[in-house]
Amino acid sequence: MVDPTQSFTGAVNAYANAAKPTSKSTEGLDARDNGTGDEFSELVKGALKQAAEIGREGEQKTLAGVTDKADLSSVVTAVAEAELTLQTVVAVRDKVIESYKQILRMPM
Repeated sequence: MVDPTQSFTGAVNAYANAAKPTSKSTEGLDARDNGTGDEFSELVKGALKQAAEIGREGEQKTLAGVTDKADLSSVVTAVAEAELTLQTVVAVRDKVIESYKQILRMPM
């Protein structure tokens, strides 16, 4: 017959061992980690700079196409790339605004 105290103690010990966090599984999950947020802001700045550069390249290709200094396919490609980049920026902006509104609607 199984001793209930031993099986209970064994179960508690097994649970305690399973619940012990490993350094890999909880890395980055500490709520007390007060990051500066610089990583996110740098990511956004970099993405916006890249989007602006793609827009400038599209404008330059368009001007070069008007003055017959660029072929039509490169102008169309640059303009399509700039348009896609603008659509992406607008979609991200809309999601950020939507998220902000959801945060404002949260109960305190």
